[in-house]
Amino acid sequence: MKHQFTAIVEQGDQFLIATCPEVPEAHGQGVTREECLLDLAGSVQSVLEYRRDEALAHLRAGAESTLLEVA
Repeated sequence: MKHQFTAIVEQGDQFLIATCPEVPEAHGQGVTREECLLDLAGSVQSVLEYRRDEALAHLRAGAESTLLEVA
């Protein structure tokens, strides 16, 4: 399953810097555009996995958990 996110890439002092408006905690950097976007993708994935783990850790007793696919 693939999701699309917006990547904003800007020139920093020494590296390209990338942010994602949909996941503001995620940031990436790199010497090349490709390296920067790959770093951002890893950061987005880490943030989303952390959010999921945190949410599941605080489920109420008897709550149902299922996967939802969004195209």
